Amino acid sequence: MIYGYIFFDLDGTLNDSAQGILNACIYAMKKGGLAVPDRDALFKFIGPPLEDSFQEYYGVSEKRAWELVDEYRDYYLRKGAYENSVYDGVFEMLETLKAQGRRMVIATSKPYEITVDILKHFDLLDYFDYVGAATLDGSIGKKKDVIAHTIKQLGLCDRSDILMIGDRDQDVYGAIENGLDFLGALYGYGGMEELCGAGAKHFVSSVSQIAQKIAELEKAGER
Repeated sequence: MIYGYIFFDLDGTLNDSAQGILNACIYAMKKGGLAVPDRDALFKFIGPPLEDSFQEYYGVSEKRAWELVDEYRDYYLRKGAYENSVYDGVFEMLETLKAQGRRMVIATSKPYEITVDILKHFDLLDYFDYVGAATLDGSIGKKKDVIAHTIKQLGLCDRSDILMIGDRDQDVYGAIENGLDFLGALYGYGGMEELCGAGAKHFVSSVSQIAQKIAELEKAGER
C-alpha cells in the first residue's frame, strides 16, 4: 500500500522563500515603528501565521498585529512573493511522485490567494490536485487547521493514506494532531533539533531524497 496523498508545506519545503518574507517583515516593522532585529533572528517568522508571530515576539495586541500583517502584505504582494526560488530537484520529484499515481496537495499557512499566485508564477500549480491554505481573515491560519480543512474538503477518511512533508515544528504538530504520518525536510528553515523536538521521526536532507524515502517508509511498513 502506498501513500495516495502527499501533503506539502510550501515555504522551506518546495520554495526557498526567505528573502521575500524577511524583506516584507522588515518593511512592516519599519512602517510600524518596531525595532528591527538582525536578519537571522527573523527566520522564526517563516512558517507560522504572521499575526501570531507579531503578537508573540513583539507583545502587540491582535488588532495591532493585523495592522502589521497589512503592511507586510503591501510589500509582499508587490515584490516579496517573487523574491523566491524553487528548490533544486522539486520539479523532478513532483514528476516522479505524480507518475506513481499519487495525488499532490499543498497545505500551507500562507493565504490561499497568495499561494495560488506563487504556484502559478513558478509553474508549480498544475502539479497539485488541491491547494489547502490559510484565509486572508485568519479564520483558518494555524497549520493544524489548514490540514484539517484540507482533509475535509477532499473528503478523505483514511488518514493512513496521507503523508505530510514540511520543515517547521508547526508542520509536525499539525500532522500529528490530524493523525498523519510526517516527513521532515531538513534543508528548510527548521532543522533537526526543532523537528525532533516536535516529534518528527523521519527526515530527508535534500529534495532529491524525498521519493526514495517515501518508498522506504512504505516498504518498511512504517505507516
